[in-house]
Amino acid sequence: MEFGLTSEQEMIVDTVRSFVETEIYPHEAEVERTGEVPPDLAAELRRKVIEMGFWACNFPEEVGGGGLNHLEFTLVERELGRGSMALTHFFGRPQNILMACEGEQRDRYLLPAVRGERMDALAMTEPDAGSDVRGMKCTAVRDGGDWVLNGTKHFISGADHADFFIVFAATGVDDTPHGPKKRITCFLVDRGHPGFTVRDGYRSVSHRGYKNCILEFDDCRLPAGQVLGAVDGGFDVMNTWLYATRLTVAAFSVGRARRCFDHAVQWAAERRQFGQAIAKFQGVSFQVADMITEIDAADWLTLAAAWRLDRGLPANREIASAKLYATEMLARVTDTTLQIHGGMGLMDDLPIERFWRDARVERIWDGTSEIQRHIIGREIFRPLGA
Repeated sequence: MEFGLTSEQEMIVDTVRSFVETEIYPHEAEVERTGEVPPDLAAELRRKVIEMGFWACNFPEEVGGGGLNHLEFTLVERELGRGSMALTHFFGRPQNILMACEGEQRDRYLLPAVRGERMDALAMTEPDAGSDVRGMKCTAVRDGGDWVLNGTKHFISGADHADFFIVFAATGVDDTPHGPKKRITCFLVDRGHPGFTVRDGYRSVSHRGYKNCILEFDDCRLPAGQVLGAVDGGFDVMNTWLYATRLTVAAFSVGRARRCFDHAVQWAAERRQFGQAIAKFQGVSFQVADMITEIDAADWLTLAAAWRLDRGLPANREIASAKLYATEMLARVTDTTLQIHGGMGLMDDLPIERFWRDARVERIWDGTSEIQRHIIGREIFRPLGA
């Protein structure tokens, strides 16, 4: 087995890490304090990423993207995980689901998103439909040649900067042996479209400046050409393009954990108590040993899952395992890093308390830890008919 990176992959890691350290780190404290990313800064970050050739690096070259494979893109996300999500949002990784665009949709949505001219946001979660996607109450009903959307979405990340939205809505119900099951269809909806409103969401303790919004649809009429993929085929579109987003969360968690680890090691080496560096005490050094072991394990789980995707191998269980372990590892690492820093870890003079707060959401979004365990168990027992 080959565990090393190619020279090109090493260059990708070095380039993205340098960008995060020089362009993201200096602005983090201010974004954390204000909860806002200044428009000029957002535009500057976007411009620099486009100039670097990394905008839409997750899209194939034939549509103007960077053409990175799953492993290489996972390396990018791992390095971006070191920085503030509010700022790395402008590194520009449009939703891969846009590859389902056809005809005029490619010119209006896919290609402008890949060029960095338009930004997208994914709208799936609702107040009563989180892990249970089929429980969504947002509906789209045919009316002549159009569709009329009604309902509410919430926790929609990046909606404050999005020019258009990828919206999932229920478009019918099937009777099945297991009871009624909703059919889901995906739509493309432009900001400012009549009947569609974007408003501020909730204040979160995690990832300040990376806002969530509430979307409201009130008799929002869309032509048939706004359907992305097939009518009632929303789950097919979702499963084809979105399940690898769990891998992104895993990679982010590894990157953030490595940044925390660096802080913990530096502090332990410099902080003195009882006449010596606290790194000399086994109570600290053993914690550090456990941290790096868990970080490396999560890293390899994540990269192995990406490697399987690149080879067309089944990876659903492996991705779920990576997401589960990496996010829970990050919780332990941030908590241990704070403990090593003692009282100063809770002060906002240092970024430690921010890392600690930010880590909490990773076990929830893109599929909770409980959902990941369900996926893993299902993948193990399904072949046995259990």
